[in-house]
Amino acid sequence: MILLSKVLMKILGWKTNGALPEDKKCVIVAAPHTSNWDFIIGRLSYYASGKKIIFLIKKEFFFFPFGGILKKLGGVPVDRSRNNNTVEQVAKIFRENDQVFLTIAPEGTRKKVKKWKRGFYLIAKRSKVPIYLGMINYKDKEIGYFKKFEMTDDINADMIKIKNHYKNAFPKFPENFSTGLD
Repeated sequence: MILLSKVLMKILGWKTNGALPEDKKCVIVAAPHTSNWDFIIGRLSYYASGKKIIFLIKKEFFFFPFGGILKKLGGVPVDRSRNNNTVEQVAKIFRENDQVFLTIAPEGTRKKVKKWKRGFYLIAKRSKVPIYLGMINYKDKEIGYFKKFEMTDDINADMIKIKNHYKNAFPKFPENFSTGLD
């Protein structure tokens, strides 16, 4: 699968900028998220790296035959219609596994939103794992993995710093992306 993913990335004209973290457990912020292609390109880049990842996706996508495929790809269903303590459920995944790379799109949708979800941050805090800021860049056809984000005890200030990192992003559909800082 590693070789096939590398070949597909090359055929599609995409390259990886940087390497995945050396940590065995982390949360990777995946932004901007404006297209289903973000998932496809992101998934190919993970396969090409040889690292196993998990990602959160709304439970409505887990129907036959896609449910089994999504689980095999690393999908974890999330019921967004009610409070199911997702943070604790994912923290449990971190506790029970030796290696977990959790990728989350903080917008929570492909549509334009002004307010990003904070679940990725709360999961990282509860699980005592670092956050890395990843970015997909359609202008240069690059997907990148960046340095560790140093969390503080001020979630509001940290969210502003994280959003600032994405201010000059190049999403597939720019009209669907906002950091909420503008």
